[in-house]
Amino acid sequence: MRVPLPALLCCSTAGLLLLLLRWRRRSGLWRKVKEAQRRQERSLVKMEMAVQRFREQHPSVKTVSILTLPLPELCKKLRDGSLPLEHVFYAYVGKAVQITTETNCITEYLQESETQLRKAKLTGKPGLLYGVPVSIKDSINCQGHDSTLGFIKNLNKPAAEDSVLVQVLKRQGAIPFVKTNVPQSLISYDCKNLIFGQTFNPLLYTRSPGGSSGGEGALVGGGGSILGFGTDVGGSLRFPAAFCGICALKPTGNRLSKKGIIAGVLGQKAVVAAVGPMAKDVESLALCMRALLCEDMFNLDSTVPPLPFNEEVFSSTHPLRIGYYETDFFTMPSPAMRRAVRETKQLLEDAGHTLVPFELTNVDYVVFNFCVRGMFADGGASLMKKFKGELEKSSLGLFFWLAKSPHWLKTFLSWITKPFVPRLSGIIRSMRANTVDEVWSLHHEIEEFCHQFIAQWKKLNLDVMLCPMLGPALGIGYPEKLSVAVSYTMLYNALDFPAGVVPVTMVTDEDEEELKSYKGYFQDWWDRTLAKAFHGSVGMPVAVQCVALPWQEELCLRFMKEVETLITKKNMFF
Repeated sequence: MRVPLPALLCCSTAGLLLLLLRWRRRSGLWRKVKEAQRRQERSLVKMEMAVQRFREQHPSVKTVSILTLPLPELCKKLRDGSLPLEHVFYAYVGKAVQITTETNCITEYLQESETQLRKAKLTGKPGLLYGVPVSIKDSINCQGHDSTLGFIKNLNKPAAEDSVLVQVLKRQGAIPFVKTNVPQSLISYDCKNLIFGQTFNPLLYTRSPGGSSGGEGALVGGGGSILGFGTDVGGSLRFPAAFCGICALKPTGNRLSKKGIIAGVLGQKAVVAAVGPMAKDVESLALCMRALLCEDMFNLDSTVPPLPFNEEVFSSTHPLRIGYYETDFFTMPSPAMRRAVRETKQLLEDAGHTLVPFELTNVDYVVFNFCVRGMFADGGASLMKKFKGELEKSSLGLFFWLAKSPHWLKTFLSWITKPFVPRLSGIIRSMRANTVDEVWSLHHEIEEFCHQFIAQWKKLNLDVMLCPMLGPALGIGYPEKLSVAVSYTMLYNALDFPAGVVPVTMVTDEDEEELKSYKGYFQDWWDRTLAKAFHGSVGMPVAVQCVALPWQEELCLRFMKEVETLITKKNMFF
């Protein structure tokens, strides 16, 4: 049968028109990307020019001495006037330019910070963070600036007002001066997107800085910011801190306001997100929490419980009863991870604390049924919608494929892969659309799990918990292949417990040698890939997690401070 020529021409014309429209749309998206990149470059030029002007006007200022001051001491000098605000501000702007040139961590300079600096000098009542330059993660709204989450569709959509966090920081005298890079969608513990590119680890450029608060990790870790703010829904504060050798606190989900902070997956309640600080030391985190837990925070967001910082708990010297475990039996710890827990445990025991083994069970069920299924209870439809019309589909290839697959195919693949690749089977099984009744049942199950975990905790009469933290930093490109390795961190988002990270050691030659026999618990592709990702890390930092019960951030910080103090003493002695 011959197709009539007019019909053939009509079809060809329609096809060409569709291709033309698609090309035109993609060209428009690329133009937006290029303009955003030019805006980023202009931001850095403005920073450089501002620093150059300051240096010409104040050639005798020694910025190195300013950059080495701990946050509490810096705050004291700023408040008593012995250190001028502009000296501190431009010292950090200059260092931030250097670090972002090396790591690509800054997405935008908040030029209004210079106006805020001038106004701060006239204020009569300085807050606890008076004059402190602070860095802000991309997803935290700052008035007049984009919160892109690495999506092109979010470009040129400046926030109408500051998030509550930024408002409180400003009322406490802090000066937000830059926004920092994130992975596209935030659902990753690497730090790369099509708009701003890959961020690198300041300690070793072939390594990931972690994510999703990776820009913050790189900037604070490199010394370009003394205090940074990020979010955490599976380890997004703790990964960058551990990978870049700094400290971070993921508070209980609602201890600090999340109003005006954009989530990776809107509306999901199974895995609790939190906003928190990152700094070089624990005392800086405590000072930050002291400043944020104020009347302004509670008045601007009445959903935040009015719990001011408990100084008595943080300052206590009472010996602690500490639970601990070396592995979760899901992700085999690297030799350095296991050693970090063992050595920290020994130091704590030598200091008079009591260490009690804690047995973790069914972490695989928590990861797949609570975390993966909970975050993607709609089968991934919400996340898919965010990527619609984007030029890049990020690193979530498996999740996209599963989200698009029919339920019967997922059921069949889960069943057929279970004997051979049980973790793949678990992911496939978890990535399905749930009914409302099933979501409610899941939430109830998570609540019951939380109660059981607390009961086990209280049966052992524990104050806090010492846990492994994934490390050392993985090579660039590896986090996107190793989504299963979030088990150590994501557990405490599902439980909604405060959890902090403290660096305690560095990878040794012995750790590297022992890594050659690393097999993993499942001996699957993920375990083999994780061994490769750890390889070649001698000298890189390794951290531990310090965990407390919900709403006990002060106790968590007190425990972190104890660990940090003991590690510092040990390093001074040796």
